[in-house]
Amino acid sequence: MAERYLLRGNEAIAESAIRAGCECYFAYPITPQGELVEYMARRMPRLGRTFIQAESEVAAINMVYGAAAAGVRTMTSSSSPGISLKQEGISYLAGSNLPAVIVNVVRGGPGLGNIAPSQCDYFQAVKGGGHGDYHMIVLGPSTVPEAGELTMLAFDLADRYRTPVMILADGLLGQMMEPVELPEPIDVSKLPPKPWAATGARGRDPNIILSFDLSPDNLKRMNLELQAKYNVIRENEIRYEETETADADMVIVAYGTIARIAKTVVRMARAEGIRLGLFRPITLWPYPYDALRALADRVATVLTVEMSAGQMWEDVRLAVAERAATPFYGEMGGVVPTPKGILSEVKKYAR
Repeated sequence: MAERYLLRGNEAIAESAIRAGCECYFAYPITPQGELVEYMARRMPRLGRTFIQAESEVAAINMVYGAAAAGVRTMTSSSSPGISLKQEGISYLAGSNLPAVIVNVVRGGPGLGNIAPSQCDYFQAVKGGGHGDYHMIVLGPSTVPEAGELTMLAFDLADRYRTPVMILADGLLGQMMEPVELPEPIDVSKLPPKPWAATGARGRDPNIILSFDLSPDNLKRMNLELQAKYNVIRENEIRYEETETADADMVIVAYGTIARIAKTVVRMARAEGIRLGLFRPITLWPYPYDALRALADRVATVLTVEMSAGQMWEDVRLAVAERAATPFYGEMGGVVPTPKGILSEVKKYAR
C-alpha cells in the first residue's frame, strides 16, 4: 500500500529518486533546490548509497557520467545557472548513450537572476542545451505528487532508452508542500541487466563507452543511431493532459505550475459562460505536436501562458500553424501570473 506524506516538491523528487533505485547522487548546492540536496545528504548515506557534494557543477555532472557508465542509477540536480554549467556533461551523456536523471528547479533569469520561480529554461531543456544534435526526454510536473511520479518514470525511461532525462520544475513547485503518496521502493536487483556497462572485463571483451570518434563517417553513423532512437521516443513516450476541451472554443496551453493555475482559470471562465479548456504538455520533449494540432482544428484560439518571454509558444505555433489564433501571455523575472490576470487575457479573445 502506498504511504502518504506531506512533502515539498524538492523532497518528493528526492525521496522518489531513492525509491526508484538511485544509487549515486552528485550535486552542488543552489537555491531554490537546496532542500533536494539536503534531503539526499541525510538519506543516501543511511541507505549505504553514494552522496557527494561536488566541488562544482562541472564536477558533479562528470561524476554522474562515471556512475552511469558503471551501470548504476544516478542523478544530479541544480537550478538554471547550475544546469548551464552541466550542459557539456549532459551532451557527453547523450553522445555516449548513458542513462541519467537531471533535475532543474528553474529560477528567474538570465544571468544570476533571482530565486523566484520561472520557466525561462525551456529552450535550454528541450532544444538540447549543450553542443551537438541530441535531445533529452523532458518531463514537466505540475503538482508535488506528479513530481514524485515523474521522477520514478524518469529513471525507467533513462534506462529503457539509455538517455539522459530531465525533470523541469520551477522554484514554486520545488518549495510548495502537498500530500504525496509514495510507492514501495523498487528492488534494484530485479532491474534489467546492463551488459553494456563498464563493470570490468571478467571473461569478456571490455566495454568502451565514449562519444569521441575522429572519423566523420563513424560519427555520422553514431548520430544516425541517436536520431533513430529519438524517433522511437517520439512514437512511444508523448504524454499530455486535456481539461474541459470537449466543447471548448478556446484553450490555454500551459505546463508545470502555470498549468495548475490555468485549471483555476478554466473554472472561472466557465462560470462566466466562456467555453475554455486547457491543454497541458507533460512531455516537453518529445512535444505533443499532433495532439495539439488536432485540438487546434476545432477551436478558434490557442492561448499560450508561460513564466517566460514565450519559449514554449514557439512549439505551440509550430503545432497550430494557421489552424487557430495563437496569442501569448507571459510574465518574466520570477513573476507568477495570477488567475485574474490570465482570465482578463482570455476575455480579450473569447467569443
